[in-house]
Amino acid sequence: MYGWQHFKTITSHRFRVMCYCFRIGLYWQGLTHDLSKYSWTEFSKGRKYWQGTRSPNNAEREDTGVSLSWLHHKGRNKHHFEYWIDYGINCDTVIQGVPMPRKYVAEMIMDRISASRTYLGKGYTDQAPYEYYMKGKDHLWFVHEQTKAQLEQLLGMLAGKGEKETLRYIKDTFLKEG
Repeated sequence: MYGWQHFKTITSHRFRVMCYCFRIGLYWQGLTHDLSKYSWTEFSKGRKYWQGTRSPNNAEREDTGVSLSWLHHKGRNKHHFEYWIDYGINCDTVIQGVPMPRKYVAEMIMDRISASRTYLGKGYTDQAPYEYYMKGKDHLWFVHEQTKAQLEQLLGMLAGKGEKETLRYIKDTFLKEG
C-alpha cells in the first residue's frame, strides 16, 4: 500500500493546478480542483495502485478490467470531457459529447500541464501535454467537435509558443470570448 506516496502525488498535482488556475483567474476552480480524489472511493484505489509514474486508474483498469475510481472521478469533475456526455436526440448516436464551457476547457489545460509535470518530472516539455492528447485522439469519438478544436488549439499553442504566452492568451482572450 502506498497511501502516503499517493497522498503526496495528488496533493502536489492539485497544488500545481491551483497555481495555474490562479494565474488565469479561475480561483474557485483552482481551490476545488480534484477534491474527489480524497474521497474513500478514489483514494483507496489510488493508494492500492499508486506507481508514481502514471495514473493509478490505469493500473486498476489493467488489474480488474474497470477503474471504479475513474468512474467516480469523471462524474464529479467538470474539467473532464467524459463528464460532458449526454443522450443524443434526433441524431445517429445514442450518446454524444456536448460542448464544454470554456472555463472547464481552460481548467482541463491546467490539469494536463500539471499532470504532465507531475508524472514526467524533469522530462517535462511544453510539447508533452499536446503529445499525450494526440496519442489518444483517435479514441475521442464522443468528445464534441468544438471542445476538440479548443483543446487542440490551446495544447498546440502551448507546444509551439510556450506556457507564458498560452496562459496569457487563455486568461485575456479565450476565457473572455465565451
